[in-house]
Amino acid sequence: MNSHLRPADLIPVATIGLRTRRGRAALSILGVTIGVAALISVLGLTRSSQAELLARIDALGTNLLIVANTVGVSGVESPLPTTAATTISRTDGVLASSATAALPGLHVYRNDRVGTHRHGGLAVRTTDTALMSTLEGQLSAGVFLSEPTSLYPATVLGHNAAQHLGIADLKGPPLVWLGQRWYTVIGILRPLELAPEINHSALIGQTVAAKDFGYDSHPTRIYVRTETERTLDIRHLLPRAADPQNPTSVTVSRPTDALDARLAAADATTNLFLGLSAIALLVGGIGIANVMVIAVLERRTEIGLRRALGATRSHIATQFLVESMILGAAGGTLGILLGATITYAMAFYHAWQPLIPPAAAVAGLAAATAIGAVGGLYPALRAAHLPPTEALRR
Repeated sequence: MNSHLRPADLIPVATIGLRTRRGRAALSILGVTIGVAALISVLGLTRSSQAELLARIDALGTNLLIVANTVGVSGVESPLPTTAATTISRTDGVLASSATAALPGLHVYRNDRVGTHRHGGLAVRTTDTALMSTLEGQLSAGVFLSEPTSLYPATVLGHNAAQHLGIADLKGPPLVWLGQRWYTVIGILRPLELAPEINHSALIGQTVAAKDFGYDSHPTRIYVRTETERTLDIRHLLPRAADPQNPTSVTVSRPTDALDARLAAADATTNLFLGLSAIALLVGGIGIANVMVIAVLERRTEIGLRRALGATRSHIATQFLVESMILGAAGGTLGILLGATITYAMAFYHAWQPLIPPAAAVAGLAAATAIGAVGGLYPALRAAHLPPTEALRR
């Protein structure tokens, strides 16, 4: 007479060991849970942070280029030719450009009683009136430089410069001590992520810079907005446009490249943590294998009795294999829940949109179940080949 194991009886039989030895089952699940939780949280946090970073890149635009001369050893920006701004603006594909220049040796102070060495690294730059439109910047207070105000001692403060000087609004209006002269603050900028040097600067018009400080019309940094699809091609054209006689001394950088580098670094870090997650899963699989081997030794009498009552080897092997797969699947399910919780908590803390790739959850559960199956394969085969007479012998 053939012996049959009904599917309805398989789960109750396979979970006898789990229900009777709950502490051991929980510890064997723990390793898989940690591995899957690490997998889910790493992928979830990476996807969430990258989505936020990509949104910032899209908002800032990838078509901004900065043209500058080679910076000397002293850190002072070197001048570009006086024709650089004009030739760059006429380059095909350039939508907007703005020339600025750092005025060496000049700093801005809150008043004339502050020591000259206590400038906090705040620089003075002269700029044309197109800077705001080129950088797509915004003002937190006041107005930007215009053709009329560029003629007079008026300044617009970068965000960090205004904070350092303790100027939060334009009531008064406030005055600052700049180059041994009083300048009126007419505007305060919001932070410019792609032009951090502007954030730490006091901006003045080119006309007043020439009159008060001898500015010679040589720009040191030119901001350029290009047609997005042609940005890389235009990047190669700008050195010769800026300085036809010595183009190799001109550098053209794209500020969003730093954000792209952060994305690449995040990918490298993700791969590292995914490797650690795989190791944790492997350790969890070894734990399941150890638990199942011990379970086979402890349940020799049960195995022998079932074999004597007609259970086949395949029935015994299936019982223990399903038990190990349940351990893996349980660990995988708990790991997904734990990883999702970690992802949502960290995303909420950093004000990110939480994103968990569905494929990661499916892959985590499948990997955990497979790890359980592999870990339980040897104990299941060992139990199946245990002779009934030897199993019943105490």
